[in-house]
Amino acid sequence: MSLPSSPLAAPAFLRRPAVVMACGALILTLAMGVRHTGGLFLQPMTLDHGWSRELFSFSIALQNLLWGVFQPFAGAFADRHGAGRTLAGGAVLYVLGLVVMAHADSALGLNLGAGLLIGMGLSGTTFSVVLGVIGRMAAPEKRSLALGIASAGGSFGQFAVLPVGQGLITAVGWQDALLWMALGIAFIIPLAAAVTGTSARGGGVEQSLRQALAEAMRTPSFHFLFWSFFVCGFQTAFVMLHLPAYVVDMGLSANIGMSAVAMIGLFNIFGSFLSGWLGGLYSKKWLLAWIYALRIVAILALMLFPLSPLTLYVFAAVMGLLWLGTVPLTSGLVGCIFGMRYVGMLYGIVFLGHQIGGFLGAWLGGRIFDLSGSYEMAWWLSIALSVMAAALSLPVREAPLARLAAR
Repeated sequence: MSLPSSPLAAPAFLRRPAVVMACGALILTLAMGVRHTGGLFLQPMTLDHGWSRELFSFSIALQNLLWGVFQPFAGAFADRHGAGRTLAGGAVLYVLGLVVMAHADSALGLNLGAGLLIGMGLSGTTFSVVLGVIGRMAAPEKRSLALGIASAGGSFGQFAVLPVGQGLITAVGWQDALLWMALGIAFIIPLAAAVTGTSARGGGVEQSLRQALAEAMRTPSFHFLFWSFFVCGFQTAFVMLHLPAYVVDMGLSANIGMSAVAMIGLFNIFGSFLSGWLGGLYSKKWLLAWIYALRIVAILALMLFPLSPLTLYVFAAVMGLLWLGTVPLTSGLVGCIFGMRYVGMLYGIVFLGHQIGGFLGAWLGGRIFDLSGSYEMAWWLSIALSVMAAALSLPVREAPLARLAAR
């Protein structure tokens, strides 16, 4: 007897593609929106507890790393047992993590809540699980656009939830703000009823999970995608966590910093959609290379021009257009090259590269600041890594493997 793919009984209308996509986008809105508020808590929590920025940064870095470590397992579980159950379980862990973080009074408690539990929760509530369902649901010619629309949900969360988070911190304090956000994450559980299903078996020669993993490991393009996504993780985690503090250090207000991060989310709503749409028309690997190249221009402009609200908002707008545009392109390439049977697991492994980069971006940002009193070295490191990512994107072989092409 097969197990239901969701712990919730769902009526038939929840299986409609438009409803699945809408619920998937809303889940990403909640999960990614709350995740992007981490930088808002850096200053109030470190000041209240007397912690260093490195200590707080390490917990968020650990979150990024564990999110990546558990992502392949969450993707494989969703491929085999259903996305709905994975999403609901991830939401429970996410809620617990926010509650533990709110009551943490030591590095151990902070690492347990913000690091381990939220990291595990994110692995079950974000891209690998949601995009796996949407990618299998969409027709191949519309897949890239569908992935872009769903990815835009994560961007909308960054735009919509950040002002709510800042408002809650101002109104009720950082501790109660975390508890209110835990309540918001709990809404993922009923939404999971729509985003269900396992990976369907197709015609032709079937693979085991072990065979699919071995095939990916001996395919150079898989490694190119892994390490280029590593750079994306480094840059987005560093900017998300440290930009609000960087802005305050440079003499601007905390609200301006929050608004800049929210603006990144606003513009990436359009960036994710545009990336998905263009990915259906043009070479995905070349689009990835252009994204990483344009990030170099944006960071250089931020560093070379005097920092003002206008400079900051222009930087945020440009970075927003480029922010999560890598997600539909990278996940689309994984599906194109290896097929959709184990896309949740394989994209989860590539996403691990993203999160290893995220770990280093979040932690090294705090470490570099504590050692030098400035974020300048971290910005230059981001530029150098972007050059590497653009170069790694170009040799990706953008075509199905012979096993799939022969079908």
